Amino acid sequence: MPAAPLRLGLAGLGTVGIGVVQIVQRQADLIAARTGRSVTITAVSARDRSKNRDADLSAYAWETDPVALARRDDIDVFVEVMGGHDGPAKAATEAAIAAGKDVVTANKALLAHNGQALAEAAEAKGRVIRFEAAVAGGIPVIKALTEGLAGNRIKRVMGVMNGTCNYILTRMQSAGLPYDQVFEEARQLGYLEADPNLDVGGIDAGHKLSLLAAIAFGTRVSFDAVELEGIGSVSIDDIRLAEDMGYRIKLLGVAQMTGRGLEQRMTPCLVPADSPLGQLQGGTNMVVLEGDSVGQIVMRGPGAGMGPTASAVMADVIDIARGSRIPTFGQPATTLAIPTAALAATPAPYYLRMTLLDKPGALAKIATCLGDAGISIDQMRQYGHVGVHATVLIVTHKAAPGDIVHATAQFAETGVLVDAPVAIRIEEV
Repeated sequence: MPAAPLRLGLAGLGTVGIGVVQIVQRQADLIAARTGRSVTITAVSARDRSKNRDADLSAYAWETDPVALARRDDIDVFVEVMGGHDGPAKAATEAAIAAGKDVVTANKALLAHNGQALAEAAEAKGRVIRFEAAVAGGIPVIKALTEGLAGNRIKRVMGVMNGTCNYILTRMQSAGLPYDQVFEEARQLGYLEADPNLDVGGIDAGHKLSLLAAIAFGTRVSFDAVELEGIGSVSIDDIRLAEDMGYRIKLLGVAQMTGRGLEQRMTPCLVPADSPLGQLQGGTNMVVLEGDSVGQIVMRGPGAGMGPTASAVMADVIDIARGSRIPTFGQPATTLAIPTAALAATPAPYYLRMTLLDKPGALAKIATCLGDAGISIDQMRQYGHVGVHATVLIVTHKAAPGDIVHATAQFAETGVLVDAPVAIRIEEV
């Protein structure tokens, strides 16, 4: 006998939700052929029923309250694409789990803040939470970590995980425009969240990094321990000078387990201009995974948008239709370790930019500060004079972050600085 249809309850009818509706309607025969059962939408939920959504929703029951949708007896999988780490999204997801439903979500904030509790609740009920669409849009990075690389000990997770930030930085670089002007351009194009700081402050990307780190290193999600620094302080001067030295600036997420604990940082970094990350343009995302057996895997693709995100949602739905029952974070939630948070201490080269008084011995004083901190210089350039000032750019050999902080603090004591120095980590990729 043919398997019973898998019935979806869809909460959220924005861009992604309508994308899911379109795939279910357009690809019904293909999905049934690949899963051995049909996938249907039984009921939907959104705040405004009268809104024109350019999709035929007439066959679906309507619930104004997503919690009521989650509790319906005629759905098997609760699909949550509303957003938000608390409020209706959290309440409805908890209700779905309590009612014995599987959950598919595109909500990285929900899991970054509540992932451990939700995973334990779901697994206690024998249910699954799938969230491929929550990280890097259409790139199947969750599946890569939980399945394709399951036999590897992951050494490092790294990537550009916010397309808006990558658009802003690459637009500044290609057009020679300052941050404020490109920020406003991104706003006009609709690229920014209602709260822009979620994008440009690194919060959205930090949510994603914390989820990947949990899977990669078998730890509980620890978003609060992610070192966050947005792109608002990245200047067009640094973009130009970094390019002159063979680098590009990216908002880069890096997670790695060290002897001191779990390092997680989402900060502006320099990467080699000719590397895959350096070549990444526009709103595209890229995730780099490094395993002890496989080596380095680079995954590139669209990080947002109706089609890519809905595609990732449906990949999870199809896995459930096929009977796949992988724990939320790749292993039972109760076995996930509580991570020891470690501030970044792994040595790396650094880019240092400063404006000095143009007088004899100024540069020697800076070099002495670096030498006293145990930091050696790899490259150094001096650029055109502006009155009595000169811009100096230094690329160091590998140095511990603490040593860089100590050295730049000592710069202020030399009496040759015109303004505060800029220090940006160079990530080796």
